[in-house]
Amino acid sequence: MSDASVGGMNRRSFLSAVGLGAAAIGGAPLLSACGGLKGTGTSSSDVLKIGYVSPQTGPLAGFATADNFVVKQIQEALRNGFTSGGKKRTLEIVVKDTQSNPNRATEVTRQLINSDKVDLIVGSSTPDTTNPVADQCEANGIPNVTTIAPWEAWFHGRGGKPGEGFKYTTLFFFGMQEFADCFFPMWERMDVSNKNVAALWPNDTDANAFRQGLGPMMEKSGYTVIDGGAYQDGATDFTAQIAKFKESDAELFTCTPIPPDFQTFWKQAQQQGFRPKLATVAKVMLFPSEAEALGQLASNIATDFWWSPAHPYTSALDGKSAKQLADDFAAATGKQWTQALGSVYSLFEIAIQAFKDASDPKDRDEVASKLRGMKINCMSGNLDFTTGPQPGIAIQHPVGGQWRKGERFPWDVVIVDNTPNKDVPVGGDLKPTDAR
Repeated sequence: MSDASVGGMNRRSFLSAVGLGAAAIGGAPLLSACGGLKGTGTSSSDVLKIGYVSPQTGPLAGFATADNFVVKQIQEALRNGFTSGGKKRTLEIVVKDTQSNPNRATEVTRQLINSDKVDLIVGSSTPDTTNPVADQCEANGIPNVTTIAPWEAWFHGRGGKPGEGFKYTTLFFFGMQEFADCFFPMWERMDVSNKNVAALWPNDTDANAFRQGLGPMMEKSGYTVIDGGAYQDGATDFTAQIAKFKESDAELFTCTPIPPDFQTFWKQAQQQGFRPKLATVAKVMLFPSEAEALGQLASNIATDFWWSPAHPYTSALDGKSAKQLADDFAAATGKQWTQALGSVYSLFEIAIQAFKDASDPKDRDEVASKLRGMKINCMSGNLDFTTGPQPGIAIQHPVGGQWRKGERFPWDVVIVDNTPNKDVPVGGDLKPTDAR
């Protein structure tokens, strides 16, 4: 990807905003090993290889901020190896960058399968990564688990057959019902004059899942969707959408753009006088770097939080709590926790558990079966892949949080509504986004 402008921010400025500088991108590679084996291209019987695919550069790079740290955490937790199939195993992790490009995701997944000879592949962050990675794994018979993509976009976007699912590919995250369970209670608590909801949904896999799934749920609940139109990612002028939203007098707002586009839209909306009473956004404002990039305009923007230091979850590998993981990340990197920290960590928890559960971790069909039938208490909570909306899908239940001025860091998250998940404590009151 060049330094050409993406949604009003060039590549370098966006990477800086999400906290990924040249050292993280072009410095020491993420490829690491536990047990001394590294880059051999083959996998001996006592070494199990996991491939990890994520968007470490490009407009989705904010999702991968914690990748280096998580890989090191997993290696530390398993430094003495683990037992699988009746013998001691060591772990090697091979990491690939999609550059936020679905075609690149396909390419690097093929590399992991054909050149690196991995035993299992995990992947994270938006359908641009999860779908092409899963498609390659399914086609090549490689066990796979991915996360941070709405299940509808992952399942239907890949042509999944209802009631049947896939043989080798699994997912943990949530979908439109869970977004509704998270956003609607916050909307209901706002004193608004109408039930119009401005929706900024581009023409991509993620947003179309919202348009086709959340939109009808909104209408059924009495809300009127004011759809800004299916624009192309990378837009730089949102004047037409803003005018439509203002004309509708919508006081509620939701969206699913790529992060740079939201930054552009939100600044233009403020300049042009569109200031919704409550903004509940998806896919964006998930990470502190995005709040920092907006400055004061980030105040009281609400979004879905499926993981935070406040979540009462612990590691299946070493018992570490969510708060400990977040604190360790801050201590090691000087950076603030991100939601992806917990999710990426759990990809490896699940992969390791599948290896442990299999009588032969080299038997791809057996390992894939263990993934589809897995029930695990881990850093992402209680995940059950057998009871999801479709086979092989484990559902999380996000809560509502808002960005507020922080103490240790410039911005922090306050959980303001736990209607969908009472296990997560509320940390403060819901405030209008337009309150300054």
